Amino acid sequence: MTSTPLAPALPLLIHGSTASANMAHVIHHEVHDPFLYIETADGNHVAIKTLEVARMQEVAGLTVHALDELGYDEFTAAGDDPDVAELKALVRACTSLEISEAVVPPEFPTELADALRASGLTLHTDRKLFAMRRRVKSGALLKSVRRAVKAAEAGLATVATELANATVGANGGLMREGQPLTCEFLQEQVRIAFLRNGATDAGIIVAHGEQTCIGHHAGSGQVFEGEPVTVDICPKDTDGGGCADLTRTFVVGPIDDKLQRYFALVQESLEKTYAALKPGVTAAELHAISCQPMIDAGEPTQLTKEPGKPNIEGYFHSLGHGVGIEVHEAPSLNQNPEAIVAGDVLALEPGCYQQGFGGVRLEDNVLVTEEGYEILCDYPYDLTPVATTRGR
Repeated sequence: MTSTPLAPALPLLIHGSTASANMAHVIHHEVHDPFLYIETADGNHVAIKTLEVARMQEVAGLTVHALDELGYDEFTAAGDDPDVAELKALVRACTSLEISEAVVPPEFPTELADALRASGLTLHTDRKLFAMRRRVKSGALLKSVRRAVKAAEAGLATVATELANATVGANGGLMREGQPLTCEFLQEQVRIAFLRNGATDAGIIVAHGEQTCIGHHAGSGQVFEGEPVTVDICPKDTDGGGCADLTRTFVVGPIDDKLQRYFALVQESLEKTYAALKPGVTAAELHAISCQPMIDAGEPTQLTKEPGKPNIEGYFHSLGHGVGIEVHEAPSLNQNPEAIVAGDVLALEPGCYQQGFGGVRLEDNVLVTEEGYEILCDYPYDLTPVATTRGR
């Protein structure tokens, strides 16, 4: 398959279950088995197993083709095994619609692509086309993302409450009802908060101490007084499939001067980023703006690191990413020239860290509007955790 930018007039093919983000973008039913979606200028079609036909016929504007009607029984009767028969039926779905050329996403299965090419179809991959289709969120998906944000806030409140109510043991470790308060226990409580708020777990980090500056370390072990606790959590709304991605950093007890300094820098980074956020600004411009407080303070960033050498100190990651059907979506808020568009939902997550010590990260979800932006979450940034019943 070639990677060629194309006019959207060509038919689009997507193959997978609705666990695939590109499929979930067009089909809102939950379908566990993979099927073929065909989008043409004359209408949209699916080729699917008979079991799912009735539910799929509920989707407005969709023509449904059962595999049986596409020759599946004919192919199995001729000796093909079920998988080969299904491939042949999917090929027939395309040829019967007189499709000779189509665009597919990068994850399109090679086996099906080979079968379609063998039948005479020309396929092109276009990563950007499919990413842009999902950038501007529909009204239904945005409502789902908002529900996921509320579930994330409930998860943050759960951790904050557990930390605020903990006692400090003789060794400085936090205790709960006579037992060590661990990251694993806090992660479990976040999952419970998600379920109570109509969401499932699409990613949970509750890390402490030096774990907080190890990229995507999930966190483990007992939490201690005075150390940072990074809570970076990603619920997925069970109704509409929208995701959220929020981060706060907490400290129980006295706050180290270095952590307080990191916290101030990260807050300033967010404030400067929001001041510049609007449609048309590029990801690279936002990332550079978010780096400036750290650069001014002498902290390393992606912009100031030595080329060719990895940086694991200071603000070593990007500003963030898009959020939608998946936790990580386009646009990537790093050094790329992609322009921000109205309808983007972004996760803005600057941080500042020192290896072997820990760090601070704060993350908001924000909707880009024609006028500027709307912050979708309102959970406070405070380092000191506060017990609350909010959303739990």
